[in-house]
Amino acid sequence: MLPNDPVMLLSFINLKLRDYYGSLDALCDDLDADCAAIEDKLSAIDYHYDKEKNQFV
Repeated sequence: MLPNDPVMLLSFINLKLRDYYGSLDALCDDLDADCAAIEDKLSAIDYHYDKEKNQFV
């Protein structure tokens, strides 16, 4: 279950990307999550996925 609060979601996703997954797609596949929904929710707080850094910045 992913956090609903955008700031908590940001922290959760960046931790998982840093420690466990090589890409957002790999994370979404493994957690059966909607990548577009994650990106939309985090873009609402002005964070966007950086593929090179593998983090939302």
